[in-house]
Amino acid sequence: MPIVQLKDVHKIYPLGKTEVHAVKGVSFEIEEGDFISIAGPSGSGKSTILNLIGCIDTPTRGSVRIDGAETGDLSDRETTTLRHRVLGFIFQSFNLVPVLTVYENVEFPLLLGKTAMSKQERSEWIYHLIESVGLADRHDHKPSELSGGQRQRVAVARALATKPRIVLADEPTANLDSTTGEAIIELMKRMNNELGTTFIFSTHDPSIVGIADHLIRLLDGRIIEDVRTNGSAAVAGVETHSGA
Repeated sequence: MPIVQLKDVHKIYPLGKTEVHAVKGVSFEIEEGDFISIAGPSGSGKSTILNLIGCIDTPTRGSVRIDGAETGDLSDRETTTLRHRVLGFIFQSFNLVPVLTVYENVEFPLLLGKTAMSKQERSEWIYHLIESVGLADRHDHKPSELSGGQRQRVAVARALATKPRIVLADEPTANLDSTTGEAIIELMKRMNNELGTTFIFSTHDPSIVGIADHLIRLLDGRIIEDVRTNGSAAVAGVETHSGA
């Protein structure tokens, strides 16, 4: 079973006396272990779709299933449990806690929920993640002592701390120069290969789209392309842009 399934999803936001139809009948599936780019210009619906997958928002119509669970049927407690058990998040603004060290920022998600790790196991796992993202010599530094690229590396390590099955990254390279941005995507790809974690990232940068194994391209809230790198188009969700 796919780890993510969207079926005929619409999302409408009220804006004063009008409505914004941010997502229009989107359907697609994501397999476990995918490294998928949701691409498109600003306003195409990328962030809205990530918010729906991340259980931060709910669809106006349609079905969103994460790890077999219909998100619209979950209670607040069940949604929180699903989010903590299955999902990790990487933000374009890093969202690190400024008063915490690199080690403490990576540890933070593990302190928010129940974990089967002992204190020693937790420490070993955190140091492993910090080393894996190339910051072994920065574990006791605060975010203000790091470059933008280093802070985003911390964000990648933090997203993986709870060993989530899915990591969502909303424009993770938006605040980075192109070289650093490509390095961050390549780091995410390496972690995808090593850990088998499903990575879903949004971008408007065509230079990093090609790194993905699975590409969904959006325009005006609709899917205009859904393909894997072997060149075969996915059946689910392929639409022709109607100019809406």
